[in-house]
Amino acid sequence: MNFLFRQVREKVLGLALRVIGLALLAYFSISAADAADHAIAMHGDPLYPPDFKHFSYVNPNAPKGGSIVFGATGSFDSLNPFIVRGTAAIGLREHVFESLLARGYDEPFTLYGLLAEKVELPDDRSSITFTLNPSARFSDGMPVTVDDVIYSLETLRDKGRPNYKTYYSKVSKIEALGPRKIRLSFEAGGDREIPLILGLMPIIPKHVYEKRDFSAAGFETPVGSGPYVVEKVEPGSSITYRRNPDYWGASLPVNVGQHNIDRLTYEYFRDANASFEAFKSGIYHARPEDDPGRWTTGYDFPALRDGRVRKATFKSGMPSGMYALVFNTRKPIFADRRVREALILVFNFAWVNKNLYYGTYVRTQSFFDNSELGSHGRPASSRERELLAPFPGAVTPDIMAHGWQAPKGDPSGQDRENRAHAVALLREGGYEIRHGVMTDKKTGRSLKFEILVATPAEERLALTYSRMVKRIGVEAIVRNVDPSQYQERRNTYQYDTIFNSWFSSLSPGNEQSFYWGSEAADVPGTRNYMGVKDPAVDAMIAAMLEARTREDFTAAVRAMDRVLMSGAYMIPLFHQPDQWVALWQKVKTPEKISLYGYRSSTWWVE
Repeated sequence: MNFLFRQVREKVLGLALRVIGLALLAYFSISAADAADHAIAMHGDPLYPPDFKHFSYVNPNAPKGGSIVFGATGSFDSLNPFIVRGTAAIGLREHVFESLLARGYDEPFTLYGLLAEKVELPDDRSSITFTLNPSARFSDGMPVTVDDVIYSLETLRDKGRPNYKTYYSKVSKIEALGPRKIRLSFEAGGDREIPLILGLMPIIPKHVYEKRDFSAAGFETPVGSGPYVVEKVEPGSSITYRRNPDYWGASLPVNVGQHNIDRLTYEYFRDANASFEAFKSGIYHARPEDDPGRWTTGYDFPALRDGRVRKATFKSGMPSGMYALVFNTRKPIFADRRVREALILVFNFAWVNKNLYYGTYVRTQSFFDNSELGSHGRPASSRERELLAPFPGAVTPDIMAHGWQAPKGDPSGQDRENRAHAVALLREGGYEIRHGVMTDKKTGRSLKFEILVATPAEERLALTYSRMVKRIGVEAIVRNVDPSQYQERRNTYQYDTIFNSWFSSLSPGNEQSFYWGSEAADVPGTRNYMGVKDPAVDAMIAAMLEARTREDFTAAVRAMDRVLMSGAYMIPLFHQPDQWVALWQKVKTPEKISLYGYRSSTWWVE
């Protein structure tokens, strides 16, 4: 009897355990599915919840229809924006090709569902899993599949631009988990930005491009999943996009209030002057302006006076970036920081801004001015000091205390105090003035260098600076070369100084290694134009990429900013305080703009 009871009890217990096990399995399966989210953020949580209706910087009720023409300068000879060969027409990546996720421009770096309706990201970011939206379609009606994602990754990695190879080569494993689900795993190394970079990967249709020579430039009609299709091309002169009435994603929250205009045309002009004259006559309807003289005095024409054109100023929360005259520290003349500091002191921004730029510019004093990431005007935090502790001397005491402070200058042009300070620094660096010429005491060679320029605007500024350094006995020779020679010398670092602009975002990442990393200093074609080789910079970039919180990330970026500014690698110049745009009155814009500034995709026309 006891034996029989034990058998029954064991069977009941076994059945109960199996039921509990199945319940637990179902629970954890549901939990795993719930882990898939509508968005991912580089740091912190997404701003918008899963049930959001639209971004805050759009007009959800914007009317559809009409047409708009934009202006462009130069020419184009390709409809493939993903390869090095040829010059692609403007707008292809934005209007025709979509990515798995879409960027939200109200926050530093957050991506929301687009071609992928859900995304799964483990805490260690060793992989990312995308679940495709079942409605996603290319413009030819074919569905977007996992095979298209795999084909896009492999094709862009192997045949696309170098940056695609750099990023996508970090994918160590591709797993198709079903017709709509794919997991991408990454090499070990702690690069927490790579999953988001994969989220922004453009998706191209395998059934179309596997039949083409992807590496060839040309005018074969592009096929993508985006809101527009190419309607008309005049090679080198213009391209027109038509809004796709069957666009699959029009009602998605990331698209509500956007892509409102039926036809977008980009007209190309030979230069800025021809382009401006075309805008004045109404050939195109929206003109971002970057010429302070033109913005201040040039917009006095009939259409503006009678109200058909308006000037709009937009404030952005974006970092200023850095426009600078760069010292090539690979050259012996610039090896001594005191020489570089002296040449920085001589640049009189106050006079330049007043006499060349109508007082419209603001002096740049950080690589991330105008944002929380900049070090200017801020004392180093305890976290910054902790990061910098292994590198004593990498940051000067003044910059540690309050960031880099630009020399004040003198609007009258006298600027005697800064010149005297510059001469004193050069004396410390082994120079003296002989017969009015700054001369190396040991070699007897005069202190002179070349400023390589490629545009009239650069040449004017370079000649102005050349006259400034001449007042302390330094010779700066301005060399204007044709664009092809300029690009070749720039790529191979065959220059003393050049002008360059570095774009900055609210979420700097891997690109910083190409800008300032030690390994990039000796590789042709990077953007480390000054030749920085500093372990402190490398360490700050690493800390930035490994940061898990916004606080740690901000500290790492500010610390990197302080190290770079302490190195005196360039003369920081200036930036526009606002975005300047001139618009014909038929072009309407939302009341609120994004953190990144205006977005033309949110405009509509009457």
